Amino acid sequence: MSSPEHAEWIAATAIGGIALVLVVGAGFAALARRLGQPAVIGEITAGICLGPSLLGLLPGDLPALFFPVDVRPYLGTVAQVGLLLFMFTIGWEFDHTSLRGRRRTTGTVWLGGALLPMGLGVGLAALLFSAHDTVNGESVRFLDFALFLGTAVSIAAFPVLARIITDKRLHLSRVGNLALALAALDDVLAWCLLAVVVALITASGAAGFLGVLGWGALYVLVMLALVRPVLAALAARATASAAPWLAMLAAAGALGSAYVTSNIGLHAIFGAFFFGLVMPRKDPQLLLRRTTLLPLEHVSKLLLPLFFVVTGLSVDLTAMTGQGAVHMVLIIVVACVGKLGGVLLSARLTGMKWRESTVLGLLMNTRGLTELVILNVGLSLGLLSTELFTAMVMMALVTTAMTAPLLSWLLRRVGAGGPTAGGAPVPLPAPPGPPVGAASLVGGGPSGSQRTP
Repeated sequence: MSSPEHAEWIAATAIGGIALVLVVGAGFAALARRLGQPAVIGEITAGICLGPSLLGLLPGDLPALFFPVDVRPYLGTVAQVGLLLFMFTIGWEFDHTSLRGRRRTTGTVWLGGALLPMGLGVGLAALLFSAHDTVNGESVRFLDFALFLGTAVSIAAFPVLARIITDKRLHLSRVGNLALALAALDDVLAWCLLAVVVALITASGAAGFLGVLGWGALYVLVMLALVRPVLAALAARATASAAPWLAMLAAAGALGSAYVTSNIGLHAIFGAFFFGLVMPRKDPQLLLRRTTLLPLEHVSKLLLPLFFVVTGLSVDLTAMTGQGAVHMVLIIVVACVGKLGGVLLSARLTGMKWRESTVLGLLMNTRGLTELVILNVGLSLGLLSTELFTAMVMMALVTTAMTAPLLSWLLRRVGAGGPTAGGAPVPLPAPPGPPVGAASLVGGGPSGSQRTP
């Protein structure tokens, strides 16, 4: 048992480490915004820089000094709380009404944008498996590895995507709203597939796997048939006098749900996300949004930089071998070709113009934080070596960072060429806000509203 002095040292060091993370994260986020990038790019970069990839190059083993091994589990716990609250708010903000009126188009593009990258990811897994079939002395099954890699390269990041769409003033356009709907569906698919991967790995044999699926199905049934109506009834009776406790109760529900799914064998993030999905959507007085959703969003965003640092401590670019660098480039190429190509081609099949389809493909190639969450699960499950984890994190960083500049370039090209319909210039009226390039992608004006983080 640790002495009181040692426990006090751990607490003080953890507090100092959190302060350092928040300062560096805020600085890098501000720099990213000045460079026209989402803040998450700066926060991910800050996490990598505070690890062995940059800080570790300086004399004195600074990562071990600022984040000692004894302290890291405590930082990881705080980061996990922030991550679970973030997943809860993402589930709560999932807007299924954005799919109404265009389900056929959305379904076609979504299937094409998910199946092609997933297939390429499985093929990539077959190519890389021989070099990464053993992690920490333990053998990795190909089925688990292939399914995980296929999931990891096929997703899009809803929160970062929403921020980019707002920054580029595409939130009133058909393309922007379609991208948000597709990204939300991608998130749901990703967590479901991840739950299957976790169940395959944690279960002991076929009987254990079926048991995990059975308990998972029972959990979903209870959440939909019992918890959701109870939450709706409580929300309908909530008054302003209960405001101080609503956020605490919602957070307790999200963390409790995460605890249940973790014990089932589906991973904690699935429980937090699903509890958000069953939260009440009807909020005419905006009471829940003001007193619960927004405060929990702020808390999660405050704690997420710790998650990036915990991730960054496992990323070591200095240990990347020549083979690892080749694999990293291959992963980036497959991820871009699969997602961008799958969305672009399937959008064209629905009758969308090349320009609209290309913009949609660029948007859906954004991965960001969602990718990091999945990669950390893969690392904790023993599916990814440090080198492969580093390569996958760099893929998430590159695919997210390339979106904003390529999108700006394409929108400028569209603005210069002018909107067309059947090859002839058409003077479409621009909706309030979007620039000329974005206006040509409206395709009929606003098609619904969408919350942005």
